[in-house]
Amino acid sequence: MTAVDAVAKEGIYVGDGLPTLPPAPESIEETGLTLDFLADLTLKTLYVRGTLLGSELSDQLKLPHFNVLEHVLKFLRDEEFIEVRRGYGQFSTQWVYGLTNKGFVRARELMEQSSYVGPAPVPIRVYTDYIERYQVPWEGLTEQVLREVLSDLVVNDRLIRKLGPAFNSGKSMFLYGNAGNGKTSIAERFARALRGGVLVPYALEVNGQIIRFFDPAYHEPIPVPEEKLQASDRRWVLCKRPFIVVGGELRMENLELSYDPTVKYYNAPFQLKANGGVFMIDDFGRQRIHPRDLLNRWIVPLEKGIDYYTLQTGEQIVVPFKVLIIFSTNIAPKELVEEAFLRRIRYKIEVGDPSEEEFREIFRRVAESMGFEYEPELLDYLIERHYKRVGRGFRAVHPRDLLMQARDYCNYMGWQYKLTRELIDLAAETYFVEL
Repeated sequence: MTAVDAVAKEGIYVGDGLPTLPPAPESIEETGLTLDFLADLTLKTLYVRGTLLGSELSDQLKLPHFNVLEHVLKFLRDEEFIEVRRGYGQFSTQWVYGLTNKGFVRARELMEQSSYVGPAPVPIRVYTDYIERYQVPWEGLTEQVLREVLSDLVVNDRLIRKLGPAFNSGKSMFLYGNAGNGKTSIAERFARALRGGVLVPYALEVNGQIIRFFDPAYHEPIPVPEEKLQASDRRWVLCKRPFIVVGGELRMENLELSYDPTVKYYNAPFQLKANGGVFMIDDFGRQRIHPRDLLNRWIVPLEKGIDYYTLQTGEQIVVPFKVLIIFSTNIAPKELVEEAFLRRIRYKIEVGDPSEEEFREIFRRVAESMGFEYEPELLDYLIERHYKRVGRGFRAVHPRDLLMQARDYCNYMGWQYKLTRELIDLAAETYFVEL
């Protein structure tokens, strides 16, 4: 049975809305990897970790000991690369394995070729097959759920009606508008709305090359009962749908496979790590990359649902692209790219300035959360003196920033947290600047 056939076997149920776990491979063939590949990885593991129990090797490589790893260990013993140092029982899981001199020399040669040590990888064809056939479909939101996840923000009904279908599309979204009106905050709340989970491989294998995939900075594991975990293919990690945000630091090479010549293996790019979740490009237009070039990079993935990557050897691989991309910018869309490019992004949504009524509600919420008593007449003064009189527009972030300024003054002067006209003027005069 091939590795793809093995994935097609009935999976292990762990919960509604979650993908089933692939069953543990029952042979080397079902891992999709060759005996030589697994033998090399085992040698490098012993080289780096030292002597290990058979059960510890199984945990390191995330492979079953019986029917898989035991055959690898027997092969290495027959070739005199490893030896049993001692045993604590009749089962080979309780035997301690170590490198022989011959094995040490071979392991050092292998480390020079690639120093990857860790869980056995999943072949790229198996990952591709899983994504195409078994990944849990994007679960849409109801208006009620979206209102709940946005409940700590002040968002008007019209904007909510636009955001819901855009999120449910699972395709692409362009959020634009003045800085400080909550575009990033809205996108971050989407992370709370993500339902279900995804299976993330620790690493991928492409013709003997390794791509490190699982990243604890972006992938949050979902607890799985131990008995189900042990019965599953532990090379996969059940995770919450990822939500990855990048900003002005993004470069074009960050969107391609990154080969590290020191360790001689690849790291997956952001959008590959985000598969099954959300990838947000914040401050779009502020990157060193021209916006047109960045959008060009997404034409095929957005339209075809696949992405192409190139290895150092020139070999090209194709991977399913199942990502909701959010572009967020403070720059007017027409100043970034031509209309023809914008048409490729499904939803264009303006996050506009708050109305005076919305501004007042934001101020009230923030004041109460920071320990200030909300006094409408003092807010009237702020709006009249520092907004209407000078023709200043409202921004959703202003209440928080102004009240933080006020709190800093209170802490410095030893005052109680009580708003006064003097305190409002001090906060406004040190926050706003006339350009």
